[in-house]
Amino acid sequence: MVSFRFPFSFSQPSLPKPPRATSSSSRFSVSAVAVTLTVGAAAAGAAVAASRNPSHSILDWVFSSHRSSLSPWGSMTLADSSSESVAEPKTGFSFPATIGESRRLLGVGLRKKSVLGLKNIDVYAFGIYADCDDVKKLVGEKYSSLAASELRGNNAFIDQLMEADIKMTIRLQIVYGKLNIRSVRNAFQESVGNRLKKFGGVDNDELLQSFTSLFKDEYKIPRSSIIDLTQEPGHVLSVAIEGNHVGSVKSKLLCRSILDLYIGEEPFDKNAREDFLDNVASLAAHK
Repeated sequence: MVSFRFPFSFSQPSLPKPPRATSSSSRFSVSAVAVTLTVGAAAAGAAVAASRNPSHSILDWVFSSHRSSLSPWGSMTLADSSSESVAEPKTGFSFPATIGESRRLLGVGLRKKSVLGLKNIDVYAFGIYADCDDVKKLVGEKYSSLAASELRGNNAFIDQLMEADIKMTIRLQIVYGKLNIRSVRNAFQESVGNRLKKFGGVDNDELLQSFTSLFKDEYKIPRSSIIDLTQEPGHVLSVAIEGNHVGSVKSKLLCRSILDLYIGEEPFDKNAREDFLDNVASLAAHK
């Protein structure tokens, strides 16, 4: 068995769900032959504390201001009993272990924002998925001689992972019940816009608009709503809200910019990124 770490569709054949433990860590294992997901002691999902309802202007400011602080719950590890889902440890929001036929959950995390430096809001939990076959193929082409420990810290590998035409999904689950689609659109306007400038220069306003315009005011996103950002073959970014496809944009630059928010050098949740890379390296080691 290969041990996978965790801190960050659709369901596989029914498997027993794991009990939630009070520990902050659990172990995620994958069989080298069958790639069977297993779960041991999973971190308990703490109830989200009730908070006051900030005004829309405050909420928009929250999204456009400072980055969230790191989750104090640290990373998760999974093992020892079969599972079809994994819970984000603080919020308890559950993510399916697989999406489609071969995209596996390799990390879970939490997007937080600070309000005026006085309190943190848990905005959404997220799960990071990648196609196991695509990952193994990437490793086999250029990095087959490296051990898993070397892959984890190899910046060239991480960069190529985000550049490669790999099927990946970032699944968001809304935690903050007062969130609206306008705030999501404004948040992506800034965060994705900054990444587009970082990787592609300053003249990408049209590309950014083609993405943010998919988040129309008519869409409602109450607590526990799901938004999927999926990189399809050919570097096509597909967006779905509550399982409904709302549009796609074909752009390698846009896909890279989205992934960088979650697994780049300055991710929303550093623990989720580290666990994702550990799991990718462990999976790749059994190529």
